[in-house]
Amino acid sequence: MTKKERLEAIIAYYSNGKPSVFAKHLGVAPSTISSWLSRDTLDYDLIFAKCENISSDWLLTGKGEMIKVNSNIQILNEPKAIEKTLEEQEVLLYDVTAAANLRTLFDNKRQNILGKISIPNMPKCDGAVYVNGDSMYPLLKSGDIVVYKETRDFSDVIYGEMYLVSFDLGGDDYLAVKYVNRSEKEGYIKLVSYNTHHEPKDIRIDKIRALALVKLSIRKNTMI
Repeated sequence: MTKKERLEAIIAYYSNGKPSVFAKHLGVAPSTISSWLSRDTLDYDLIFAKCENISSDWLLTGKGEMIKVNSNIQILNEPKAIEKTLEEQEVLLYDVTAAANLRTLFDNKRQNILGKISIPNMPKCDGAVYVNGDSMYPLLKSGDIVVYKETRDFSDVIYGEMYLVSFDLGGDDYLAVKYVNRSEKEGYIKLVSYNTHHEPKDIRIDKIRALALVKLSIRKNTMI
């Protein structure tokens, strides 16, 4: 498999075969991707940095599987400061579909419990829920588990990070996993999907019912 073929496979996986979208993911100009494809070359270091679940052996040699087989647990947040971890910490896995909304889970942590999750040296978290929908695909798939830390004060929001966001829209409660970015509109935040088929959406801050920072995700690759 040539470098061009490997690059085309990565573009297909990350951006549905759209080089311009993949260029945005890497933070380079579309002409850079066009140059790589025409010259049968690529920037290994940049792809390693931006495409963490791509196998290094496959990228370098073209042999084996493209996706790392040991990437069941994916750390989504790397704190800039050293964070104390609890080796034996357990977090509760909740059925958020059975709760009225995410705020309900925050206020009553003894309801709608499906089980417990324990991972060595896991950062301190408050709970976990299943992902529903494809707004963060392929970073997150429907059925993945996200482990979160509650955000009690909106002033503590870290813009650009991934959050569980519960909000009111037209009188209905919605729960989404999105990047939370600053909005150009006063009194709003911008919810951004990883899946490029979903458009960013501005939500009024006073419509936000609950927020939780996503700390890590867990994916079940097989039912066997």
